[in-house]
Amino acid sequence: MKIIEFTEKFPDEQSCINHFRLTREKEGITCKKCGCKKHYWLKAIKQWQCSSCNFRTTLRSGTIMHGSKLSIRKWYLANAYMTMTKKGISANEVKRQLNHSRYESIWRMMHKIREAMGKRDGLYVLEDMVEFDEGYFTTGAPESTDLKRGKGSQKQQNVAVMAESVPIEDIDTDTTSHQCRYFKMKVLESHLKDAVNECVKENIQDTSVVFSDKSTSYVDIEDLVEYHFAEKSTKEYSKNKLGWVHIAISNAKRTFLGLYHHMKAKYLQNYLDEFCYKLNRRYFGDKLFDRAIIAIGHQYC
Repeated sequence: MKIIEFTEKFPDEQSCINHFRLTREKEGITCKKCGCKKHYWLKAIKQWQCSSCNFRTTLRSGTIMHGSKLSIRKWYLANAYMTMTKKGISANEVKRQLNHSRYESIWRMMHKIREAMGKRDGLYVLEDMVEFDEGYFTTGAPESTDLKRGKGSQKQQNVAVMAESVPIEDIDTDTTSHQCRYFKMKVLESHLKDAVNECVKENIQDTSVVFSDKSTSYVDIEDLVEYHFAEKSTKEYSKNKLGWVHIAISNAKRTFLGLYHHMKAKYLQNYLDEFCYKLNRRYFGDKLFDRAIIAIGHQYC
């Protein structure tokens, strides 16, 4: 959504409240007390009341906005800034655009939006033909020769990168090309095969065909999927069979380097979730904003 369209559609807090209410009702409200899904809206107090036990649910209850003191319009604006560009936006810039005084509250809000994006993508698994490889992302403060600033604390975080590719055959030229549909990136706790196996089980359907190199950490993948095709890593093999994962790794690193500084390891997964969420919906255009609002409004708890 373009910012001029946002200001026309959401000129004030009430317009955002009305939109968020309809979005949540479309997804469905579940009573936390009895589990009933039938509710009616109490306009005066902006709450839903369960038709079975009369338990009331607030507009933000169960969503990532629960307990936040920021207005819903600021949440909507932050979501618009995060989804209207391919590269993303820094918390400092969002703070400036919202004319907000505290950096921490904006930073925390953006990370909650990223968590919602990750949870939404977590509802799906990759299937058919899947490329699998690992990339290393730098986190922490950079090394410095300035004694006043102290030593750096950079770390290389191991990330599993998966791409669901679909072979497309050209009848005229008798050639096959691969088109990529969806991506997943998951921070691995270790380099051992147990961490890789857990990642594969959680993110790839067991009827899939997985392509990877011959890393010793991948020896058990063949027991978790329909077929595992592994070959020694070469330039040609990487280009033909693992091309999409390497493109995704390069684009993610370039994006993070230009936007985020001193990225902490504990928040790397959130940044990866935002990157994959937008990449998986790269053809949504202006509808990406509405899809992200659905993720924000989903009743996770």
